[in-house]
Amino acid sequence: MPFYQQVGEIPPKRHTQFRQPDGTLYHEELMGQEGFSSDSSLLYHRYRPTAISSSEVVNPDDGAPSPNHPLKPRHLRTHKLNGTGNDAIFGRQPLLSNADCRISYANATVTSPLYRNSLGDECIYVESGSATVQTSFGEIDISGGDYLIIPMATIYRVIPTGDDPLRTLVVESTGHITPPKRYLSVRGQFLEHSPYCERDLRAPTSPLQLEGDNVDVYVQHKGRGSQTLWTRFTYDKHPFDVVGWDGCLYPWVFSIHDFEPITGRIHQPPPVHQTFQGPNFVICSFVPRKVDYHPDSIPVPYNHHNVDSDEVMFYTGGDYEARKGSGIEQGSISVHPSGFTHGPQPGAPERAIGAESFDELAVMIDTFRPLELCGAAFDCEDTGYAWTWKYGESE
Repeated sequence: MPFYQQVGEIPPKRHTQFRQPDGTLYHEELMGQEGFSSDSSLLYHRYRPTAISSSEVVNPDDGAPSPNHPLKPRHLRTHKLNGTGNDAIFGRQPLLSNADCRISYANATVTSPLYRNSLGDECIYVESGSATVQTSFGEIDISGGDYLIIPMATIYRVIPTGDDPLRTLVVESTGHITPPKRYLSVRGQFLEHSPYCERDLRAPTSPLQLEGDNVDVYVQHKGRGSQTLWTRFTYDKHPFDVVGWDGCLYPWVFSIHDFEPITGRIHQPPPVHQTFQGPNFVICSFVPRKVDYHPDSIPVPYNHHNVDSDEVMFYTGGDYEARKGSGIEQGSISVHPSGFTHGPQPGAPERAIGAESFDELAVMIDTFRPLELCGAAFDCEDTGYAWTWKYGESE
């Protein structure tokens, strides 16, 4: 994370005696990336964070992904997926995956179990609804338009709040998700040309202390090769027992509504929309903005073929001009693979001439290895989408 935070009670010096009211030592835990060579935080527990009483195999049925074969663009309508009674963790419905990330959609109405992802960081984008996320670092509230970055191995759970389901797009990585490096100084401060900065970020502000014995935590972790395994630990005491922590590694939130768009006289390429980077993928935000102001400009994108990446676009609000008439709607996901040239809907370039602004909201994920299709993708696919550039709107 770009900057240092201190929450709750901590001792004056690291790795020194810090005693509880009864005179016993608090239990110090270092949570750090890249061994001891990168960002970290120190957490102080009332109980031993190492004390487990059981470890059991869990076998969620995620299903094996299938290649995008025959190769074609895809349109997934996520609102067709059943979400009744689901939570935000085991209710995730995987749509797309490769060796670097997995993209899922969740429609949650009930509290999730305690969960730890030991494979990599997670980015949770809230399409709609709201929730309180409880973590080892404290609580943090999320609502429509929020990106929540959860560092690898953080224990957390998601509690939907309000009357509406919590609809989320989830990117699970096999590494770390950070702001783009070109927007950061060598010491990690956001630079002046960045489309967002430290003032736009939210993190837990107070410790969370819960009581409990024999508390289950579900852990996703690595097996042989690329295999993903699940284990259920039973902790002797509730893991949310931290009285204080400090450091540069913690869960944090950034709202897409605080992204300041970069515009120009002629059409700007997608890297100006980049919001995060992960291992072999990027996440971008398309927000309401003024568009190109050259007298001969064409505001919608030109046809393009990204030879090194698959492009995933999640349409989450407004009116996306470039694909109007293709069947795209709220909650749609388009998948344009690297072997396919894609672009605006026929007629869109001419219609866009003279436009002064676009009212659209979308999250784009570009992956630099091909994506495969998971079972839920076939359950909600609009099978006519690939032909919309020729025949018009899909059925």
